[in-house]
Amino acid sequence: MSNHRKSAWDAAGYRNRYLRSPAWYRRRAKWFIAERHQHGELRCALCLGAGTERTLDLHHLDYRGVTQGPHGWSATEPHDDLIALHPRCHEWVHKLIDRDRALSGLISRRAASAQAITRLRGKIAQLLEEASGQ
Repeated sequence: MSNHRKSAWDAAGYRNRYLRSPAWYRRRAKWFIAERHQHGELRCALCLGAGTERTLDLHHLDYRGVTQGPHGWSATEPHDDLIALHPRCHEWVHKLIDRDRALSGLISRRAASAQAITRLRGKIAQLLEEASGQ
């Protein structure tokens, strides 16, 4: 199964309907409460910078908990199927997964996301090292 973003039709439904649905807002709020309870403060999974419910996106590691039925959307994602990312970090993860053939087509979305984050952290560290050396 490909890890490319959903087709234009699916993506439009997901972004314009699910991510604006009461089910998603409830699930998102529940995730942030549980995360804060478990870890004390909210952090971006990529840059590790602090954030809040208002400054962080949630990235799906798996879409199994996202379903649409006759009565609307259902948001039953397990806690571990979501990670917090700053919006720019979130976009970088998606861009890398979309552009890298190995990440987009050959492994699971969870593994693709983990590998993308690891690669991006390495690149950030390299850029910081280069900047401090000048």
